[in-house]
Amino acid sequence: MEEVTEIGEFAPKKARAFQRIKRRLLKHLWLVRIGLVASILLGTFLFIALTGFIFEKVGITNYGKVISNFIFAPTSKVKSSGERTNILILGKAGEGHAASELTDTIIFASVSHNNPRVTVVSLPRDIWIPEIRAKVNSSYYWGKQKMEGGGLILAKSTVEEIVGQPVHYGLVVDFSGFTKIIDVMGKINVDVERNFIDEKYPIPGKENDECGGDAQSASSPKEFKCRYETIRFESGIQKMDGATALKFVRSRNTQGEEGTDIARAARQQKVLLAIREKILSPATLLSPRKLLSIWRVVKSSIESDISADIGAVLVRRAFDAREEISTFVLSEELLENPPISPRYDNQYVFVAKAGDWSEVWEWIRKNFL
Repeated sequence: MEEVTEIGEFAPKKARAFQRIKRRLLKHLWLVRIGLVASILLGTFLFIALTGFIFEKVGITNYGKVISNFIFAPTSKVKSSGERTNILILGKAGEGHAASELTDTIIFASVSHNNPRVTVVSLPRDIWIPEIRAKVNSSYYWGKQKMEGGGLILAKSTVEEIVGQPVHYGLVVDFSGFTKIIDVMGKINVDVERNFIDEKYPIPGKENDECGGDAQSASSPKEFKCRYETIRFESGIQKMDGATALKFVRSRNTQGEEGTDIARAARQQKVLLAIREKILSPATLLSPRKLLSIWRVVKSSIESDISADIGAVLVRRAFDAREEISTFVLSEELLENPPISPRYDNQYVFVAKAGDWSEVWEWIRKNFL
C-alpha cells in the first residue's frame, strides 16, 4: 500500500501534476505527434528562409542548390581522385605590403569523401622551383603575369609536382581579409607553443623609409630601425584579434626554433584551426549578422575557382570531419638547405634531399592514405 500511495493521493503536488499532464498527453498522442512534425517543418522553413535571405544579400541566387549540396553532400558534384578532393590554400600580403603577390602561406589540404577526415600539410615558402627559377611562393605571382587566373593555375601545377597529388581547387586569401574575418567573429584562442620575440617585424608602409639616418657611426651601416617593431608572444592559450594573429603567423625574424620557415608554417596551421573552431561555435553559426559579415569579407578578399554550390559540399565534408583533422608540416628530413650560390640566384632556399620529389610523394601518401 505504501508504494501505491507514494504516487497517488498523498504524493507530492508536483508528482501528481506530472501524472495528470502525462495522462492527458497520452490521450492525445496524435496531437503531440502533429506538434512535433509541425515544429520540424517550421524549423526547416525558418532555416531555409534565413539562409536564403543571407545568400540573397551576398548575391548568391541559387541558394536552394547550395543548401541541397550542403545537406546531401553529393560527391559526384566535385572533382576528386581516389575519393579525395585536394585544395591549395595560399595566403598573400596584399596591397600596402612589400611583395604583395608573394604567397608566404602555402597549405595543401585533402578532404576525404570516404571517411570524415581532413589532412593538412604546410609547405615551406622557400622551396626552389627550377622550372620558374624562383621559390614556390612566387609561382602565383609569375602565373598571374601571364594571364587572367594564371596565378592559381601555375601555383596548383607547381604544388602538384612537389606533393605528387592532383590539386583540384585553389583559393588565395589576402591577409587584410584574414584579419577582418577574425575581427568580425571576435577574438580567437590560439595555442602558442613557445615564447618568442621578434625585434624586426616589418611595419606596413615603411619598407623604404630612410629613418633619418640611424647608423651608429659613420662607418657602420644603417639599421633602419623605424621600419620595424618588436613583437612578443607568451606560451599558452592566447586570445588574438586579427592584427595580432597576423603578426603571429608572419613573424620570421625571431631567434631559435620559432625563427624557421617550418615553425612559421606550424603557427599558420594553429591560427587556421582556431578560426575553424570560432566559425563552428554556436555564437557564430546562430548569428545571421556575423555570418553575413563573414561572407562579405570572404567574397571581397578571396580569389578561388570554387563555386558556392561546390563549396557547400566541401564545407559539409569539413564539418563532418571537425574531430578528425590531421595537420603536418613538410618534414625537414626530406629537404636540405644548400649553400647560397648563383645556382639559386644567391637566395636562401630548400631543395629535395633525394634530388627529386619521390621521397616527398611517398611521405604524402603515408600520411594521406
